Amino acid sequence: MKFDHLMIEKKWQERWEKSRAFEVDEDQKKRVKKMYVLDMFPYPSAQGLHVGHPEGYTATDIYSRYLRANGSHVLHPMGWDAFGLPAENYAIKVGIHPKESTAKNIERFRQQIKSMGFSYDWSREVNTSDPAYYAWTQWLFLLLYKNGLAYKKKAPVNWCESCQTVLANEQVIDGACERCHNPVTQKDLEQWFFRITKYAEALLHDLDNLDWPEKIKEMQRNWIGKSAGAKIKFSVRGLSPKGTVPADEESLGEVEVFTTRPDTLFGATYLALAPEHSFLESWRPQIKNWEEVESYRTRARKKTERERTALEKEKTGVVLRGIAAVNPATHEEIPVWISDYVLTGYGVGAIMAVPAHDDRDFSFAKKFGLMIKPVISGFEAAFDADRAHTGEGKMINSGKFDGLSNEAAKARIVEAVGGEMVTQYRLRDWLISRQRYWGAPIPIIYCEHCGEQAVPENDLPVLLPSDVDFRPTGESPLTRSKKFHQVKCPKCGELCRRESDTMDTFVDSSWYFLRYCSPMDESAAFAMGAVKYWCPVDMYVGGAEHAVLHLLYARFFTKVLHEFGLVEFSEPFLRLRNQGLILGPDGLKMSKSRGNVINPDEVILEYGADTMRLYEMFMGPFEDAKPWDTNGIVGVRRFLEKVWGLGEKRIENRELGIEKNEQNREQERLLHKTIKKVTGDIQTFNFNTAVSAMMVYVNELTKLGSPPPGLLRPFLVLLSPFAPHLASELWEQMGFGDILEESWPKFDPDLVIDEEVELVIQVDSRVRDRVRVKADISQAEAEKLVLARPKVAKLIEGKRKEVFFIKGRLINIVLK
Repeated sequence: MKFDHLMIEKKWQERWEKSRAFEVDEDQKKRVKKMYVLDMFPYPSAQGLHVGHPEGYTATDIYSRYLRANGSHVLHPMGWDAFGLPAENYAIKVGIHPKESTAKNIERFRQQIKSMGFSYDWSREVNTSDPAYYAWTQWLFLLLYKNGLAYKKKAPVNWCESCQTVLANEQVIDGACERCHNPVTQKDLEQWFFRITKYAEALLHDLDNLDWPEKIKEMQRNWIGKSAGAKIKFSVRGLSPKGTVPADEESLGEVEVFTTRPDTLFGATYLALAPEHSFLESWRPQIKNWEEVESYRTRARKKTERERTALEKEKTGVVLRGIAAVNPATHEEIPVWISDYVLTGYGVGAIMAVPAHDDRDFSFAKKFGLMIKPVISGFEAAFDADRAHTGEGKMINSGKFDGLSNEAAKARIVEAVGGEMVTQYRLRDWLISRQRYWGAPIPIIYCEHCGEQAVPENDLPVLLPSDVDFRPTGESPLTRSKKFHQVKCPKCGELCRRESDTMDTFVDSSWYFLRYCSPMDESAAFAMGAVKYWCPVDMYVGGAEHAVLHLLYARFFTKVLHEFGLVEFSEPFLRLRNQGLILGPDGLKMSKSRGNVINPDEVILEYGADTMRLYEMFMGPFEDAKPWDTNGIVGVRRFLEKVWGLGEKRIENRELGIEKNEQNREQERLLHKTIKKVTGDIQTFNFNTAVSAMMVYVNELTKLGSPPPGLLRPFLVLLSPFAPHLASELWEQMGFGDILEESWPKFDPDLVIDEEVELVIQVDSRVRDRVRVKADISQAEAEKLVLARPKVAKLIEGKRKEVFFIKGRLINIVLK
């Protein structure tokens, strides 16, 4: 026999596919535990997979195979997140229609993934760009629209000039487009939104019940950004030429602010408004420096939110000359400024600025020479301090509230000025409009007579037209299609126009896990019975980069569907695990520009899929980043060749009739320890230490020459989730049948406990000696043994002592 990985892997992949080995159904009669194990489905790029992609897929495959061997009914599907900018940009670059290029990319991805031997149920494959899928994406849009959760409004949005489209806040990284890395600016456009803010509290609260990495949950908490505070109104008035406050009838109204620190109201020395604040236009006649104000507003529109709010950035702003506000606590006149560090999306687009007790306000006041008035004890001399005092303390310079703790003063001050205690969230409604071609059309039509109308459900899907130039021009390519807009109003029957924007691709991926449950259903987005059987997802695996985007949106969709009674659960993914990046050999992220991309096709050709699977799990902790090392993969290949050699020797001896069938106690003990270790490590995704334990075991078996079947057979089952082709081949060659039908081995608790342990001997807490003893040795026996040892006897001779004993580990003799 030869370890011909190409022949063996091809054989077993074809057999599994032909026998539909991993297809499952919703058989309610099966009295077994169901498990839904899911990968974040990939975007099928033109470059195909690199070796980093299969890391997560290998982990879920190991876990799925382990669960099946333990009797679980496992749903493990795969599909394609096929819509979006990358596919469209590639199509533009090479001059091929996105539909055609995406289909080719999917075919390549499918072939590459299958070459790894993953145990996916391919009968459930989904493609988000297939009309059979996006018809139901559109149906879900209408569900939200008809229930007031989808709406259109004009809003400042992130605009990528290079991609010619709107980006969600989460798609802007350090002021640049996450796709093309070009600068992002602000632009006012009519856009569609989903009202995710309605579920802010539920999205925040329910994180506590999820088995997710804590850093991912914290990122979502920060994005949702719950703040308890108060709304307080400041009156605004025009100033007379001499700078005095005019009569009340000339009031310009009231500006409402939100603050988390109402205890500092007496220290508010100016108001700061967002440059986009709606009141500015109405105040234009009173503002004496309007040209300066308008110039600043124009510059602010070119900045992203992250640029505007960065703590380290230099503060900028313009005072509104000709108007002033009145502090409702002190009744003193304070100036009104606009500054780009104030945003319209959080709170109400205006803040009361308290330089003594807020770092941003402090920096701003220092730059522009504004008053800094401390109102909580602990603040040093204003202009000698390097920063604001943001901590707790006693109230000062606050009238009748002086002497109170600042916490106790909060509610009293709010009540005194007629304010209102409220809760705010940083989370904003989800902007889903995209001015691009390759996405699901938004199912809305506009009639001159009847206005905005939902497309009737029986007219879905609204198909993407073929008569368009899909290259970006700043407006949706669908605008220019004649065929697309040949539609009649469902109310009056007159000709009208369709909505030209398409949906953000994160809408497609917010519900795909439900579609896997019944992918061929033509009557519903998902069969409720199948979803009830399989969902929620028991184990979800993917990159940590989706912490805020995809995961938050999928949770939102699930809560909407739960509220409408379409699913029985309110969270989509019970457990989440994130794989770390596999870096290039140079320790940097793999990219074509760096020339450090490792092609998995070449690795599989030279070393085999089993070797690649095992190596990626052995590289280091699953969640950590780790560099690719060719020497490491060679070592893993040698390990598999050792296993193959053990199986070959076993088969040869059986044919010669010289099999060993007995194993000694220590060999059995090592086997059962290995079973325990591998079992526990698979459950906790500590795959690297599981592989290490199997390597130690194989080294011991190799010393035996030809190991007894009682030692090799259970080991092959342990190895099979990691290296399924090799394990299946050896299992069959040994005459055991199909390894997929074999149950997971159990360890004997008595055999995983060491009969002997090393006892550390200390004198005055310093290690003086070590000795092998029975694991269950008593303190009296240990004392007798240790005190008689020459090293110890010499140190304690003639001295009083006290003995401390930790069973199975340590004995410490303290001298007095």
